[in-house]
Amino acid sequence: MRKTPLALLLLTLATGAAAAEHGEITIYRSDDASLFANDGASVPAGYAQVRQPRTVNLAAGVQDIHLGGLPLYLDPEALALEFDDARASVISQRLQLAQGGSALVGGLVGRKVDVLGDQGNVIASGTLLSAGGPLQIRQDDVTVLVHDYAAVRAIGTVDGGSRLDLRVDARHAGPATAQLSYVTGGLGWRASYIGTLADAGACRLDLQSRASVANRSGSDWHDVQVTLIAGEPRLDKSAAPVMTMAFRGKAADLPQQSTLADYRSYRLPAPVDLPDGSVSLLPLYAPKSIACERTALYETGGSYQPPQPMTQPSIMVEGPTNVVGTLAFRAFDSLPAGYLRVLARDDRGAAQVIGESRIEDTPKSGEVKLTLGSVFDLRAKRERTAFHVDRDGRTMDEAFSLVFTNAGDSARTVTVREHPSRWRTWVLASSSLKPTVTTADTLGFAVKVPAHGSATLDYAVRYTWTADDQPQ
Repeated sequence: MRKTPLALLLLTLATGAAAAEHGEITIYRSDDASLFANDGASVPAGYAQVRQPRTVNLAAGVQDIHLGGLPLYLDPEALALEFDDARASVISQRLQLAQGGSALVGGLVGRKVDVLGDQGNVIASGTLLSAGGPLQIRQDDVTVLVHDYAAVRAIGTVDGGSRLDLRVDARHAGPATAQLSYVTGGLGWRASYIGTLADAGACRLDLQSRASVANRSGSDWHDVQVTLIAGEPRLDKSAAPVMTMAFRGKAADLPQQSTLADYRSYRLPAPVDLPDGSVSLLPLYAPKSIACERTALYETGGSYQPPQPMTQPSIMVEGPTNVVGTLAFRAFDSLPAGYLRVLARDDRGAAQVIGESRIEDTPKSGEVKLTLGSVFDLRAKRERTAFHVDRDGRTMDEAFSLVFTNAGDSARTVTVREHPSRWRTWVLASSSLKPTVTTADTLGFAVKVPAHGSATLDYAVRYTWTADDQPQ
């Protein structure tokens, strides 16, 4: 059986169809990478609430109407049409999901159609009742099943996607206004940041903040008012090439930020278009120049509290050989989660990417810490130089030597963070440099490494414990 779903666009919408008007969409933040993939495919990820006014032409009495062109990933339990007055009421509703190649033909259910054969001849005419299998055409009091056809012709445009079938009781004939609301997947957003480091002097970051809004729902939206929700509300049911831009707008051109219960909301200042299969970059904040701090960081291990002293000599010996570059700054306002791409200018003045890292939801004045990547000219070598356990005295001594080499033309300072984690009670027994940080689980040092040279840090710690904590 060969089917070629095709509708010829002629004059006007058929009587009984609902005209889509400007609406509102509330889009929730999503970390699902499939929404932002550069393939244009429809995906069910994301979560959005849609509120859309509709004008429906009704006849008097009980009747069936069909609202097509809905997204592919609707939540059937969160979909409703409510009339603005008592002129009409909904008796029942049914959601018909889009089904592959017949989705476009399914958008014509309830409308007058002509079914065409291979030669363009009309083989059946009437009201289309069903398109899930063979076409069901109502001709007066007769139903015709059409299995083989070349095309379907109808007056007006064709709505693809899912379809809402409603049984409505209207007191009077004529146009009636209603509000269509539903929850759908295929829509999501996250923040997108670009930071350019100042050429010289103190660390400063020129930061552009944008909202990256993805529509992979199978439906287009035009001139729609958008509100973005930042935060992580619990949502147990969820239902193309990226454009870049620089924005130099006024405050009135930026989203209006407010709170929604425990979350942040950003209402865009004007309606926007969200074509299907697109990722739109919209301004979130005006560009800012903010103070920052860059660090060459060497860190071994992390915060850990063992249940008893760890006296095994073979553990926690080696450390990494690379030194990583980090960037830190204070949030100038509430920063929604997203990704920050950091740029620096080369000797020709061209901005080049030097790292990209994720920003988590950060309140105003909160600290943002990013790891940009390994520093090319810095290397480290960490060796344990002593280890001794005195079980009778309930002590353990351990010493390390860290050697840093710098192949670059400029001297560098390496921030060292060591985490003595064999036991929770310890003291610094000796060190070749004065520590800059000493906390319950961290030792910090600043090691100055000359250009084309090396520097060494030696330190030793002593762990102690009580008889109750004696390891077996």
